[in-house]
Order: sequence, then C-alpha cells, then structure tokens
Amino acid sequence: MPTDASGRVLPPAHGREPRLPALGEFASLWTLDPEVTFLNHGSFGACPAAVLRAQGEWRARLERQPILFLGREVEGLLDEARAVLARFLGAAAEDIGFVPNATAGVNTVLRSLTFREGDELLVTDHEYNACRNALDFVASRAGAKVVVAPIPFPLKSARQVEEAVLSRVGERTRLLLIDHVTSPTGLVLPVAPIVRDLERRGIRCLIDGAHAPGMLPLDLGELGASYYTGNCHKWLCAPKGAGFLHVRRGLQPEIRPLAISHGANSTRRDRSLFLLEFGWTGTFDPTPFLGVAESIRQLGSLLPGGWPELMRRNRALALEGRGLLCRTLAVPSPSPEEMIGSLASVPLPEGDAAAVLPPLFIDPLQDALLDRYRIEVPITLWPAPPHRFVRISAQLYNHVEQYEYLAEALQTLLEESRRG
Repeated sequence: MPTDASGRVLPPAHGREPRLPALGEFASLWTLDPEVTFLNHGSFGACPAAVLRAQGEWRARLERQPILFLGREVEGLLDEARAVLARFLGAAAEDIGFVPNATAGVNTVLRSLTFREGDELLVTDHEYNACRNALDFVASRAGAKVVVAPIPFPLKSARQVEEAVLSRVGERTRLLLIDHVTSPTGLVLPVAPIVRDLERRGIRCLIDGAHAPGMLPLDLGELGASYYTGNCHKWLCAPKGAGFLHVRRGLQPEIRPLAISHGANSTRRDRSLFLLEFGWTGTFDPTPFLGVAESIRQLGSLLPGGWPELMRRNRALALEGRGLLCRTLAVPSPSPEEMIGSLASVPLPEGDAAAVLPPLFIDPLQDALLDRYRIEVPITLWPAPPHRFVRISAQLYNHVEQYEYLAEALQTLLEESRRG
C-alpha cells in the first residue's frame, strides 16, 4: 500500500489501490526502486549497475595503493577517460577539463573572467537558478548589469528564442549565458545560430549544457562557443560528480579552476597549464570521471544503432508521453516537436502559491503523486508559483504505460483539487 513520508498508509484513489505499471525492458540494468514509477531522470540521472560496479573497482584499486594510484597513475587514466568523452562530444581532449558538474563549470568561467562597471551580461529567463545566481554574484561584484531576455512559454517556434536573445544584445554586451536544454521547461534552445551571431561580433558565449550530453548529438568543435559545460551523470548515466568544461583553445590561459592548486606554478612543458590545473585541484575521488568511458560504452551497446538510436528512442518516448498528457489534460502542446529532446513540460492549472513553502518549495501535487501513486516526477514552478508545469523525462528504462499511469493520476488529483 502507498504511504506518506511518515509511513502512514494513504487511502487508494477511486476507492482502489493504484496499480503500478510493469517495469520496462531495460529497467533491470538500473538499481531504481521497482515500487516507484521513475519519470525524473532529468534531475540527477540514474547510473546503471554495471557502471557502478566499474566505479567500485576503481575505488578498490585506489584504496589498495593510494600513493601509486593518485600520485602516479591517475593523470594517465584521466587522459584516457577524457579522450573517450572528447570523441563523444566532437571535441579535442586537450580542450576539456573535468569538473564535478555543470554548475561548477559555469562558476569556473564566470569567476575567471574580469568584468567592468557597465558591462552587460545577457541571460534568458529560463536559465537554471543556480547558474543565474552565479551570474548575479559576479555581476554585482563588478558593477556589471544582468540583462534578461524573456522567452515565452508556451511558444510556437525556435525563432522566437533567437529573436528574444538577439534583440537584447547591445554595445556593452560582453557575455551570453544560455542553457542548451532548459531545466524548468525542457526546451532545446537554438544555440547554434545564436552562438554564430554573437561570437562573430566578439561576444563570448557560455553554454550551460547540463542536459545535452547523451540527450542530443554534439559537435563542440563545430558549435564554436567560447565555453561549454555539461554533466555526465544525467543522460550519459555516469556516476554522480562527473562533469566537464570545454574551453576554446585560445581562451584557456584565462580560465582557472575554482581551487588553485599545484598546477599553478608547474614548470612542466609536456601539457598545457589548463590541463595541469584542472587535472589536480586537491585530493579528490577521480572514480566518477573514470566511470564516464564505461557509461558511454555500456549505453552505446544496448541498442543496434548505438547512441544515435538511444537518443532517437528517448526523444520519441518523451514526445509520446507529452502527447498523452496534453490529450488527457486537454491542453495544447506548448512547444514545437523540434524543440524537444528527452525532456518535455506540460502546463498545469495554477496551484496554491501559499502551499509552496521553503526550504524545498515543492508543490503539494508533486508530493501527492509520490505518496498516493508512487510516481516520481517534478512539478516545476516556473517562472514562479502559482504557475506550474509537469516535466517528464524519457530514458531507456521508461515505457509508454508509465506516462499513461501519470496522466490518469494527474487527472484524478486535479479533479479532486477543483472539487476542493
């Protein structure tokens, strides 16, 4: 029987206990709770059991001889892992530094750059809150101005995004921070034409690609952004704590890691200062980074078409799930299909802003879905309560019956809410 957070058994919906949909074909490869319908891969990802075992083997090797591993072997091992990741991203390994996550990558760039009073830093109103906070912080210290480009949502075309961003560019614009895939709304933004336009004008672009690796085909060399950071623990399904920062070769001397360590005064000439500094920022656990190659190999071997087929499958499932929700809730699709990857958001009726309380700011509907139906899915409060959306994810372990189950649960709970 479903229970709430305190363990109290909850009454069944419609006078009966909800029936969880069966597990998907590939669910056994993950260690997810079989009693939960997990539709929130986008928040923190989920790591397959085989990748976790590989990480455990790396950890055991480290602890058998820490001096040998961290003092002599880890640099070469990280080089190998970075080479695999670079091929996957369409980049040169020498242009990538490992960071714990995309938020750390955004902070690394922003804290490395020098801004002056009156400079303008451009961002959209869909930017991930943590990274927007970092932008506000560096702007306030420098006396720079944060300029926000509002992007409508729902929207009809990607061109609306381009127009919204480019219309806010001025003579004092120094940097654009933009999501490749937005976290609150699940939109794939048209970063390529925006980057081409701004970089040609000498305006640097910092792409927050937290969700993109493993969701979208990437060619960072072709994209040409000054800076691109992403997570490996989300759609690549690597262990938690694995992210990367890609910096265009000529800009690397000014980008320093958040922790300045031994590499800063190294006299070595066999590798760049960029690799020396990002390769060692103090004692750390390198096993999440070493697990990236295994996650790329494991997931790439599950379907005959490899990663391209996996990305296509996830996208098709996200679109199918979005369609089910839109039809059940009688709302139009909020964005064109070409702006959807493996995430999709659907508008919901306005909630009760007073019921969304700190510190977690979780809408009661999200708790009800978990407590009564054992569905883990986020209700995103964007741009602020009472406005809200349900955001679904689609990963290989998901299947269409799970979205049908979610649609039924939402319909019931929203109807109960309307009746008071």
